[in-house]
Amino acid sequence: MPANKKYLTKSPFQKFLKITAGFIGGYCVMISFHQLLCCIFEPKNVIITAAFTGYILWATLMLVAFLSKSAWKIWLYYIVLTAIFSIPFLLKM
Repeated sequence: MPANKKYLTKSPFQKFLKITAGFIGGYCVMISFHQLLCCIFEPKNVIITAAFTGYILWATLMLVAFLSKSAWKIWLYYIVLTAIFSIPFLLKM
């Protein structure tokens, strides 16, 4: 059964933004989150755990990007989350 047309994104630019937000933005949030965990816990334990949880978190963030109504908002959320998660790591340097 095909998808209902009223729920699909019509603008090609919005589609492009959602795809890039899912792949690039989701990856940046995932990496910055695990960097934050490295500041809190032992880095070798976080790296071992990140091998499994990283893909799950990235896939979830990709799904959230595609389910959102506005690609601009999801990009804003991902940029803010990346900045918040990166602050302790950047201050530690």
